[in-house]
Amino acid sequence: MAQSRSEKLKRLVTVQRHLEKMAEIDLANTTRQRQEAAETMEAVAEAINSLNPVHRGFSRHYSGQYSRLQQQDQMLANVQQMHEMRVVRERTKGDRMEDHMKEARSAEDREAADDAIYDLIDQHIAYKKGED
Repeated sequence: MAQSRSEKLKRLVTVQRHLEKMAEIDLANTTRQRQEAAETMEAVAEAINSLNPVHRGFSRHYSGQYSRLQQQDQMLANVQQMHEMRVVRERTKGDRMEDHMKEARSAEDREAADDAIYDLIDQHIAYKKGED
């Protein structure tokens, strides 16, 4: 059975919404990774500023680690921005498809109503010819 345009668009909207959810999950994962990196940076900064003699011996190691964490955070910030744009893009696509689906459904409903009226007129004409 051939599917109507609105049914095909409905399937596409479902797929698009799934893509949107996947983009949101990617964004959430990146946000979580940035939060973990920030927490680690905070712990390393506390160790660098610590008066504990154990930490003083590792200050060079800590500063290198802090630099790597800053680079990782910057990279994750760029990835997060990319994911945010992707979420917006996927959501916009889904909204547009949904609008097209509603328009197609409306057009199909109008066509069905027109066909019903034409059938009613044809039946009325056939009935009038039968009376003559």
